[in-house]
Parts: sequence; structure tokens; C-alpha cells
Amino acid sequence: MELILLAVGSYLVGAIPFGYAVARLRGVDLLSQGSKNIGATNVGRVMGLWWGVLVFVLDFAKGALPVLLAGWLFPQLGDAPRLLAGLAAFLGHLFPIYLGFRGGKGVATGAGIMLVLLPWLTLAGAALWAVVLLTTRYMSLASLSAAVLFVVLRLTLVPEPFGEEQRLLTWFCLVAAAAVWLRHLGNIQRLLAGTENRLGRKYG
Repeated sequence: MELILLAVGSYLVGAIPFGYAVARLRGVDLLSQGSKNIGATNVGRVMGLWWGVLVFVLDFAKGALPVLLAGWLFPQLGDAPRLLAGLAAFLGHLFPIYLGFRGGKGVATGAGIMLVLLPWLTLAGAALWAVVLLTTRYMSLASLSAAVLFVVLRLTLVPEPFGEEQRLLTWFCLVAAAAVWLRHLGNIQRLLAGTENRLGRKYG
């Protein structure tokens, strides 16, 4: 019963649409502006850089905190409760009940989850994300690249990534990376067509 409550609570926390809420407080309907996405990137383009940073931090926290809480509440159960909380929070961000299941792309929330679960791999992914973003100014390409690197490092650096003690975490990484890519399909199409928006360019 406790794990069910953990999953439900983590989902409801992950589903908090901080981007939408922050924008509404400023009189902006994010679902009708820019890319119509509630994530930090669209907030930054529509409302300005620092508003985007604020939403990124909030989305990051709503991924990290449920995982931290799960580890504190159920230390005797290993990774399973943390993975359950992380998955629930991640799904909450992607499919928030508060907005009719219309959510973000999972990058900030996923990063918060992964920093708790696999800090060194997350820092490596963040470094690549920063390099790609600074050199190309494509936020989407930076996020996609970081997701790929994260999976590659997980599969190559762990001696038995699908062994009994590692497989749940490995599968979580694969599912999270796949979800990020699926949520970026539109961005991928625009990247291939050369029409993707670069960082610093506003919509309109």
C-alpha cells in the first residue's frame, strides 16, 4: 500500500505544470504561445531567459525530490522504490492530469531523476548537452544528444547492465531516453528540414 501511495504521490508531484502555472501568473497562456509546450524552453522563448531558467529548476526539482524521498522512506528495498517514484514523476510530467495529459518533453524532470539515480552519468550527459547547445544553439539537439550519451555510457561502463542487480536501472534509462526522443519527434523533423528554432530566437 505504501508503494502505491508513493507512486500516486510522485505522479501528482511530477504532473505539476510549473511552466503553465508560471506563465499564467504573468498573463500568458503557454498552450497557445510559441511551440505550445509547457516546458522551460518554450517559457524561455515566450517570456524570457530567466523565466525559462526558473521553470527548468522547478521541473528538475519535481523529478529529483520524489526519488530522494523514496530512498529515504524505503532504504531497505534498494533501487525499486526510487525507480518507481522516478517513473511516476516522469510520467506525470509527460502526461499531467491537471492539463488533460498534455505535458512537456521530459528533459528537466528526467535530469532531476537521473542526477539522484546516476549522478556521474548525468553530469557527463549535462556536459555534452552544454557543448552541443553552445556550438549549435539547438536546445532539442542538445537534449537528444545527452539522452543518447547517457544510454551509451550506461551500457558500456557497467560490466553487466542487464544483470540481476542492474537491469531495472538500465531499463529505466532506456525507457526514459526513448520517451525523450519520442517527445522530440517534431523537433527531429524540423532539424532534418533545417527549420528548427535556435536558442535565443523568439517565436512569431
